[in-house]
Amino acid sequence: MPGSIPQVIFHFHERSFRWMMTMVFAVEEINHNSSLLPGVKLGYRIMDSCNYIHNSLQALYSLLTHSKASKEIKARQSSTCLYYSPVPAVIGLASSSPTRAVAQTLGPFNIPLVSYFATCTCLSDKHLYPSFLRTVPSDLFQVRGLVNLVTYFGWFWVGTIGATDDYSLYGIQAFSNQFRRQGGCVAFHLSIPASPTTVEILEMADKLESSTARVVVVITAEVDVLHLFSELAQRNVTGIQWIASEAWVTSSRLASPDFHFLLEGTLGFSFPGVSIPGLKEFLLNVRPSPKPGMEFINMFWEEQFGCKLEFENAGSLAKPVCTGSEDLRQTDSSYSDVSPVRISYNVYKAVYAVAHALHTFLNCDSVGHNKGLCEKHRSFSNGQFLQHLKMVNFTNQFNEKVYFDSNGEPVPLYDIINWQKDSKDKMRFIKVGNYDGSAPHGQQLQIMKNTIVWTKGERQVPVSQCSAPCPPGSRQATRRGEPKCCFDCLPCADGEISNQTGSTDCIKCPEYYLSDKDKVKCVAGEEEFLSFYDAMGIILVALTLLGFILTSIITIVFHSFRFTPIVKANNSEISFLLLLSLKLCFLCSLVFIGQPSWWTCRLRQAAFGISFALCLSCVLFKTIVVLLAFRTNVPGSRGRMLFGTAQQRILIICTTAPQICLCAGWVLAAPPFPFRNPNYQASTGRIVVECKEPWPPGFYLLLGYIGLLAFACLLLAFLGRKLPDTFNEAKLITFSMLIFWAVWISFIPAYVSSPGKFSVAVEIFAILSSSFGLLLCIFIPKCYIILLRPERNIKKGMTGKYSR
Repeated sequence: MPGSIPQVIFHFHERSFRWMMTMVFAVEEINHNSSLLPGVKLGYRIMDSCNYIHNSLQALYSLLTHSKASKEIKARQSSTCLYYSPVPAVIGLASSSPTRAVAQTLGPFNIPLVSYFATCTCLSDKHLYPSFLRTVPSDLFQVRGLVNLVTYFGWFWVGTIGATDDYSLYGIQAFSNQFRRQGGCVAFHLSIPASPTTVEILEMADKLESSTARVVVVITAEVDVLHLFSELAQRNVTGIQWIASEAWVTSSRLASPDFHFLLEGTLGFSFPGVSIPGLKEFLLNVRPSPKPGMEFINMFWEEQFGCKLEFENAGSLAKPVCTGSEDLRQTDSSYSDVSPVRISYNVYKAVYAVAHALHTFLNCDSVGHNKGLCEKHRSFSNGQFLQHLKMVNFTNQFNEKVYFDSNGEPVPLYDIINWQKDSKDKMRFIKVGNYDGSAPHGQQLQIMKNTIVWTKGERQVPVSQCSAPCPPGSRQATRRGEPKCCFDCLPCADGEISNQTGSTDCIKCPEYYLSDKDKVKCVAGEEEFLSFYDAMGIILVALTLLGFILTSIITIVFHSFRFTPIVKANNSEISFLLLLSLKLCFLCSLVFIGQPSWWTCRLRQAAFGISFALCLSCVLFKTIVVLLAFRTNVPGSRGRMLFGTAQQRILIICTTAPQICLCAGWVLAAPPFPFRNPNYQASTGRIVVECKEPWPPGFYLLLGYIGLLAFACLLLAFLGRKLPDTFNEAKLITFSMLIFWAVWISFIPAYVSSPGKFSVAVEIFAILSSSFGLLLCIFIPKCYIILLRPERNIKKGMTGKYSR
C-alpha cells in the first residue's frame, strides 16, 4: 500500500528474553536455597503475550486451565512440587495495556499479578485491580521526577512524544498537567500510532525540526520511536535534548552508532541497577534443545546466530545449520548485557517476593514435628495467599528492603541516566543523579550537574524557550491565542519596577517612592514644596518684604503728618489700623513659603483669613465714614455722633469676630496637617508636600466671608463715587475693591487647576496683589499730596472749597 510502512516485522526481543531467563534463574536459585521454602520446589509456566491484549488474555486462560501452549517451558518437577495446587501468582506483564486486561480478569479470583515493568498510574486503582502488585514504581513518581528535572534546568518550553497505549497516554497527560502547574508550556505533542505510515512519520519529523522547543520528553517504549528516530537520523537532525522515560532510557538498540549524533546527551529516568551474581554465567550457558518447552531458547539461538536448528521444521532453507555449540560469549547483544541490570532486577525481586510470601503462607518456619518443612497441602483459596503477598517484607542480598505499600507498589527510587560516548566511541549509560519519590519536598532530586554531557556532546545546558526571558525593568505580556510561554516584553510603567529576569508582573513601588530610569529599583521620591530657595520663592519673599516695607514707610509718613487735614479728615485711627492689617496681610504670605509643618499648616489660612477680614472691616467702615462725612452737613449731627470713634472700633471688632470664630473652630475641629501627596509622582517624579485640609468647606467659608466684606465695601464705595470732593476717597476705595475682586475671582480657578507648589504660589500671589491694590489705591494718592502737594493739604482742599 503506497505511503505506508511496507510490513511490520516481528522480531525476537532479546531484552525481553533476558527478563524471562532472569525469572528462570531466580526460580532455580530459590530451589537451591535450603533456607527458603525448604522441601518445596517452585515450578513455572511461561506464556508469550506478544505485547497484545488479546494474546495476553489467551495466554492467561491457557495458563490457568493448565492447557498446553505452543510456546512454554515446563518446570522440572519432583515429588515435592506443588503440582496439585492452582497457580498461586502470575508474574508479568511488561506493558501497561495488556497488564490492565489481565489484572482486571484476575482480580475477582484474588490471584496475585506481580508486574516488573507495568508503570501506568491507572493500575494503582485498587477497586479495579485489587490483586495487582508491582516491583516497579508507578509513573506518578516518574512524572513528578520528570517535571522536577526539566524545571530544574529552566526548561519551560518542551515538546512531548508518546504512543497510543495506556503507558504513554496516562504518562503524557500527567506530565502535561503537572508541568503546566509549574508554569511550563507544552509546545507540541506527537502521538505515534501502533503502525505509523510513512506520511505520519514524515509529518512528525517535520514538526520536530520546525519547532522552537529544543527539549523533548519521550514517554514510550523503544519500539514505538524506532521509525521516528530512524527518519531523524537520516535527516541528520541534531540539537534536540531528549528526556527519556525508563521505558527506553537504557535501550541498547537505540544506543547503537546509527543514533549517536541524534541521541548523545539524552537524559532520563531509570530504575536502580544491580549486578546479580551468577546471572551472566547462567545466561551464557543456555543451549538449544529439541525437548518440549525449549521453543523460546531455540528461537533465540536461531535469531542470535542467523542459522537454522536441525530439529526445527519451519524456516528458510537458505540459512546455515546451527550446530548448537555456538559460543554466546562471542556475541554482543542486550541479552548478555547484565552489568548492571534494571528491569531484570525487578523480575528478580518479583520472584523472590512470591517465594517469601509462599514461605510465610506454607508455615515453613513452624515448629513441631514439621520443623524445617513447609505445609505443602495447604489450600490457596479465598485470597489468603494474596494477603500474605501484600504483607511480604524482607531484605534481599543487595541490602534492599522489599515490600509493598498500600497500593501494592515499592519505594519510588530512580537513577538519572545520561548518554555519554566513551573513548571507544561507544554509548554508555552514566548515572548523574538520583530521584527519591519518598524524600521530603525539595530533597527528592539530586543531580551532579557538572558531570552531564548534553546534546551534540556540549557541556553547556541547552536553551529551550518560545520567547527569551524579559530583562529587569520589563514584564511579560502574553500574546493573544498563544501559550503563556510565548510573550512580548513591555517596560514597566512609571512607579513600577521588576528587578528579576523573566518577571510576569511589575511591582508597584511603595508610597512616596519612585522607580529609577531603568525601572529596576525604587528610590525615595524627591519632595517638592515652595521653598525659600526656589526662584519663585525668592521673588515672592522679595515682593512680601517690599509690600511690608512700603506699608511701614507709609505708616511713618502718616504718623509724621498725623495732624494735617488729609490724615485727620480720613479718620487717622482707622487709617493706622488699616495699615497694620495690611502689614499682617503681607507677612501672612511668608507662612505659605517653606516646608509645611504642623504649626504652619494651622496658621497659614487662619492668618490669611483674619488679616484680610480685619483689613476689609477697616476699609468698610472707612467708606462708611466718608459717606457720613459728606452727607451730613450739620456739625455735631446725630448720624456722626452715633458713628463715632468708639463705635467704629466696636463695629470693626464685631465684623472681624466671625472670621476669628470660624478660623478657631476650623483649626480646633479639623485642623490642616502636613501631607505628602503622591498624585503628581507619576508625571513629575516628585512628591508634593502640602497642607491637607480635612474639611475643605472651611477654606471656602473663610474666603466667602472675605468676599462678603469686599462686596459691601465695593457697593458703598460705588455709591459715594460722585461726592463733591476735591479728594474723593470713595473713588479710590472703589478702584481698590475692583482690583481686589478681579484678583480673587481669577484666583479660584487658577488655585484649583494649579498642581503642587504652584497652587500655593497662586494663593500668595493673590494675597500680595490684593494687598498691593489696597495699599497703592488708598494710600499712595494721600502720600502724593502730603509729600509733593502740601498746598492741597489744607482743610479747604479736603472740603472741595479749594481751587487752583
